[in-house]
Amino acid sequence: MVIRIGTRGSPLAVWQANWVQERLTQAHPRLNISLIKIKTKGDKLIDVNLEKVGGKGLFVKEIEEELLGGQIDLAVHSMKDVPVQLPKGLHIRSIPRREDPGDVLISRDHLTLEELPLGAKIGTSSLRRKAQLLSYRPDFHIVPLRGNVDTRLRKLDSMGLDGIVLAAAGVKRMRLEGSISQSISPEVCLPAIGQGALGIETRIADEEVNQYLGILDHEATHMSVIAERAFLRRLEGGCQVPVAALGGVSDRGMLMLKGLVGTLDGRKLIKGGIEGEIEKAEELGMDLAESLLSQGADEVLREIYEREIARAL
Repeated sequence: MVIRIGTRGSPLAVWQANWVQERLTQAHPRLNISLIKIKTKGDKLIDVNLEKVGGKGLFVKEIEEELLGGQIDLAVHSMKDVPVQLPKGLHIRSIPRREDPGDVLISRDHLTLEELPLGAKIGTSSLRRKAQLLSYRPDFHIVPLRGNVDTRLRKLDSMGLDGIVLAAAGVKRMRLEGSISQSISPEVCLPAIGQGALGIETRIADEEVNQYLGILDHEATHMSVIAERAFLRRLEGGCQVPVAALGGVSDRGMLMLKGLVGTLDGRKLIKGGIEGEIEKAEELGMDLAESLLSQGADEVLREIYEREIARAL
């Protein structure tokens, strides 16, 4: 059987697709697997802030169109890029074991966040990171920064930045661990929904392909990501809103979820946590969102959305 994997063409995306291809080939040697690189809108708009051009979905829409059209048989995504609402007929079949879900700092002279000078310039494309970094160090000057891992590393020098903050998973998958100055605690910077996890998207009706992919699914990771995405879906958040969450399964088999909603300037962070049975992952995510909304997150989100509407008019 021939299986065509759709992926973005960035080095990290190709690495992730190759990883899936290798695991499938090991488990099913008779499969003929190929990679098809697809350029997405997010790849084309390299100099535009994501929150200004649509946020989530910019790195998956064209790939999903190819999947729905039958040009590819499965798609490999970074789960943090996948909108919580999927096109009709598609689903996330498998989520492999998660890589480090956290953020890392790469800085000049390997200084930590605490050691960086007053008014240090920090590069990041994420409003989530911006809000939490400003909450931790209000003196930081946050500079918008986009591009793949290598591009961002080059911009550390070319833009005169003191540091950049990236997802740990991407840095480690590209074997650039030596450049990491600090692993940032989730207590300082809670990750994006799905960060560090891969999602393998298929057509629901494609039973044969779905059967092959069962071996790649990691239940604890999958259920944790389901909880995080339910949290985000209830908040109706995206790239335009500082929303963060991280789930995990304890030694007792309980799912633990932490979540956060923040103002754009980081002056107000509303945090919470919840624990429950792993089978109730989606319910837990919704319940945590309701808890934060009742603590004032609804007002924070309303203010941000109203500001975005006013800016668009």
